[in-house]
Amino acid sequence: MTALANFLNDLPILSVVTFLPLIGVAIILSIRGEEEVVAQQSRQVALLVTVTTFLISLNLWFGFDTSTAAFQFEEKVDWLPEYKIAYRMGLDGISMPFVLLSTFLMPLCVLASWHAIEKMVREYMIAFLILETMMVGMFCALDMVLFYVFFEGVLIPMFLIIGVWGGGRRVYSAFKFFLYTLAGSVLLLVAMLAMYIQAGTTDIPAMMATEFPVAMQYWLWLGMFASFAVKVPMWPVHTWLPDAHVDAPTAGSVILAGVLLKMGGYGFLRMSLPMLPEASVYFTPLIYTLSIVAVIYTSLVALVQEDMKKLIAYSSVAHMGFVTVGIFTGTKQGIEGAIFQMLSHGVVSGALFLCVGVVYDRLHTRDINRYGGLVNNMPKYAFVFMVMMLASVGLPGTSGFVGEFLVLTGAFKVDTWVSLLTATGVILGATYMLYLYRRVVYGELTKDDVRAMADLEPREVAIFAPLVLAVMWMGIYPSAVLDVMNVSVDKLLEQYQPAAGAKAMLAPAAEQAMAWLGGR
Repeated sequence: MTALANFLNDLPILSVVTFLPLIGVAIILSIRGEEEVVAQQSRQVALLVTVTTFLISLNLWFGFDTSTAAFQFEEKVDWLPEYKIAYRMGLDGISMPFVLLSTFLMPLCVLASWHAIEKMVREYMIAFLILETMMVGMFCALDMVLFYVFFEGVLIPMFLIIGVWGGGRRVYSAFKFFLYTLAGSVLLLVAMLAMYIQAGTTDIPAMMATEFPVAMQYWLWLGMFASFAVKVPMWPVHTWLPDAHVDAPTAGSVILAGVLLKMGGYGFLRMSLPMLPEASVYFTPLIYTLSIVAVIYTSLVALVQEDMKKLIAYSSVAHMGFVTVGIFTGTKQGIEGAIFQMLSHGVVSGALFLCVGVVYDRLHTRDINRYGGLVNNMPKYAFVFMVMMLASVGLPGTSGFVGEFLVLTGAFKVDTWVSLLTATGVILGATYMLYLYRRVVYGELTKDDVRAMADLEPREVAIFAPLVLAVMWMGIYPSAVLDVMNVSVDKLLEQYQPAAGAKAMLAPAAEQAMAWLGGR
């Protein structure tokens, strides 16, 4: 371990990164003056705090030891010692990239909201800062109770962001988002309580080492699945996502797609696979079936959408179908591809929602038919949109290609039919994204209000520049990210050693999934 890592391990850096946004909340609450002054200073404080948080979080990347699968930067304080519940934080190669993804996107969301949010700006910035604390804390938590507090804490600020600052049917969408996710989380809580009684601790590493009875694993797995599947979201519990995206403000959609959808996949990786391996193998056919349906069905639904946000929302469900297939292949390529795909999707989908926000701020409509010919008067915008569109369809040289390729490779090792059916999402994805791009960017510039739209301003260039660089860097030099997770994935696969009888089910799992898809 490097000297820098040793130094950082002596500091509560995870607590600093997690709770620094709450200091920003306190500062914003102390601002006094005219409404416009309060609004402007709230924006400035939120930007300063989120940028500072991101810069501090970079120390996690540079101080991370890629040669060990052990949790690093650990912090532990007895919280309720009589119940063996502690405040324990730590990162490994699976969780660390998601912390950086969260802190990376947050200042961009503040910049994107600079002019778009004009009412209750102070409260809006406070909601985003609290949301950042909950997201980062969830990825850092190494205690089941602490994980659940952060996992559920995300719901409150996002519920307010959609319900207060959204548009259209924002109240309906906010309540639908809240009820769907809360309902699943109740079953997750029941599963956690049962695991606590069985293991006698809420410590996540200790639970990973606990061998839960196989009969018990099935029920525990279903309890976790109810929550994680909604968060992903998997078909058919995905219907809250398009509504939430359409009615959320642009920055809310960025965080929703960029980070919150990853919480479900992260839950599968952190809990379902290592803690309940036999059950995970047993339910693999179910995962394959739901994932393949999601990839094909939601891609076809995306193809007929006339609302840009709704189209990208359905594409997110399809892309997350790749993730769940990769996770449950139980192969190194599949799991690494799933993690890489989640990171790539976080950047690409966030950027696509920002692209929608740019034109919406100018014309106040997301109807695809209202646009056309933007390449003529918005060439910088057309370039950014093109890069993100090509990354979304998995063009080699972009981040989208690496994750999809590894997932399909891992799926091919399990069964060629699973790989083939999942791969149809690549073709369908190219179809609806290219169709969207052609209708919005190309064609004749005939509408006067579209002709009057100005190209990207400096603030918007500052938002998109790091996103474009991230997509290209991950696509051209993916080993920088894969090396971080490599050893941790190896350890996960060691923990994911189901009993011989259950493990043998991996081979016919795809056949069962195909039979279910065929109507059995």
